[in-house]
Amino acid sequence: MSNYHIKNLEEYWQVYRKSINEPEIFWSEIAEEHFLWRKKWDKVLEWDFDKPSIKWYQGAELNITENCIDRHLFNRADKTAILFEPNNPQEKAQHITYKQLSERVNKMANVLKSQGVNKGDRVCIYLPMIPELAISVLACARIGAIHSVVFAGFSADALATRIKDSGSKMIITSDGAYRGNKTIELKKIVDEAIVDIDIVNKVLVVNRTKTKINMKNGRDIWLAPLLIKSSDICEATIMKAEDPLFILYTSGSTGKPKGMVHTTAGYMVYSAYTFKNIFQYQEKDVYWCTADIGWITGHSYIIYGPLANGATTVMFEGIPSYPDYGRFWEIVEKHKITQFYTAPTAIRALAKEKLDYVNRYDLSSLKILGTVGEPINEEAWHWYNDNIGKGKSPIVDTWWQTETGGIMISPIPFSTPTIPTYATLPLPGIQPVLVGNDGEELQGNNKEGKLCMKFPWPGMARTIWDNHKRFKDTYFSEVKNMYFTGDGALRNAVGYYRITGRTDDVIIVSGHNLGTAPIEDAINEHPAVVESAIVGFPHSIKGNALCGYITLKQYGESRDHDNLKAEINQMITERIGGIAKLDQIQFTVGLPKNRSGKIMRRILRKITLGDIENLGDTSTLLNPEVVELIIEGRAVKV
Repeated sequence: MSNYHIKNLEEYWQVYRKSINEPEIFWSEIAEEHFLWRKKWDKVLEWDFDKPSIKWYQGAELNITENCIDRHLFNRADKTAILFEPNNPQEKAQHITYKQLSERVNKMANVLKSQGVNKGDRVCIYLPMIPELAISVLACARIGAIHSVVFAGFSADALATRIKDSGSKMIITSDGAYRGNKTIELKKIVDEAIVDIDIVNKVLVVNRTKTKINMKNGRDIWLAPLLIKSSDICEATIMKAEDPLFILYTSGSTGKPKGMVHTTAGYMVYSAYTFKNIFQYQEKDVYWCTADIGWITGHSYIIYGPLANGATTVMFEGIPSYPDYGRFWEIVEKHKITQFYTAPTAIRALAKEKLDYVNRYDLSSLKILGTVGEPINEEAWHWYNDNIGKGKSPIVDTWWQTETGGIMISPIPFSTPTIPTYATLPLPGIQPVLVGNDGEELQGNNKEGKLCMKFPWPGMARTIWDNHKRFKDTYFSEVKNMYFTGDGALRNAVGYYRITGRTDDVIIVSGHNLGTAPIEDAINEHPAVVESAIVGFPHSIKGNALCGYITLKQYGESRDHDNLKAEINQMITERIGGIAKLDQIQFTVGLPKNRSGKIMRRILRKITLGDIENLGDTSTLLNPEVVELIIEGRAVKV
């Protein structure tokens, strides 16, 4: 029996019991047998959720790129490491072998060093899904710089916030990005973002779209000429196990986004272990995760997890609807994809289109299907299972978070019997519990409560960059001595978990966690607006969409409300990104508040859903009369 590669349900339970009863031995054996270390650890685990402080593999030394690249050069040098499929299907796909990846990462690492980047420096990466994105990430890890990838769909304001918070001294970007039939001017967004930021002293620019751009003398440099001059040999910087590997920002329910810090050794072990088991990767497989590397899914399951296992991982630059809705399935046939990992949002969008887009392609290479980003609804699950997997490829409905570093609850294919909408069972080493409103653990099955973790795992985030107090307040103060996920869940009669949604004010739209506070802040900057409240409501494609209740300074003013709605959505797009635009808006005379002035979003959610019979007692509100007025003027589509 191998702890590292589980092949059936009986083996899962054996491995799981060992991982819970002897966690330190379990994670020590996996780390020792499957990874390359420059120095072994003195202590497997030291933890205290009260502080909180979590340390794995203390005293160990390593470099994650030696595990993702160098060690494969002996037996996989000519194997494709990254298979790049461009936005335009007429452009040739690139097969980057492990040997070529090694050379390109080393060249990039030497460029970074030549431009003054040292161990511990932060580098902001704002690139489309092109090979240079993965190469830049790995080059940072090679020299011990901390990478901070920002999704290239974010606005200048959102980018600026992340650059300032992380203290990034360098940005790697491109002239532009292709997205379907559009070209996005990325360099222009960077210029706007850093106009008042003096910590950025270098901007490296990839030439992707040949867009005309401004280059500031002394700061902005084209990357290609630097790479030509650069050596393809770069010794890996030796890192301590708990040295930071990257910062990745996730939306907070209040205030600015949270810069989650993941460290080197534990993250490596956990992302690699979960990848191997959940996707049952075999040597000749071609694995494709459709996520963007700007999100944690791309970090863990496009770059680090697959490459640590010597896999072939696909990077796709485009979108599922360009040039038509058969694009995903064309790529599956073209590259004989074996594992396909995507978001329920994409599945729902594709399910709305003619089945002809699916049926014209040969999908027989597919062995395993996965979903990520939010729980998949039953209708989408069946469409995916019937039309893409043809009933033979198990679906792994994976639950995890930016904060967890890797998948936490998921079926293991061909081992765990699946039930639509259930994430099923925890991965080895993961100890989930449900907690009631009284803070007590709910024992037994057929229970619903707050989803918490009572024991650490190697992949978990260690802190919020430059704000450990917020880390403690957000994740370790709700329930004593436990990590609180912020999600609710139910556990059914056989012990399977189903995620029921966020318990705070973060709404998952198209698989993206959107904090309501930053969106409300953007709306409230409009000169006609007093205040606003955002709630989510079910959407057939996005999973959830956003509804805004907005109080105007002059509610009955004569100005054109349609124009006002367009202006508000434009402000949201500029400050956060198009993903956060409102689908519905209602202008109000006021918002329901309790006696301490807190907006009662619970009531607004029920009104949005049309559940006005179950609002509860509104007489205790500071302004109960506004509830009736809001109900009368129900929000409408923008």
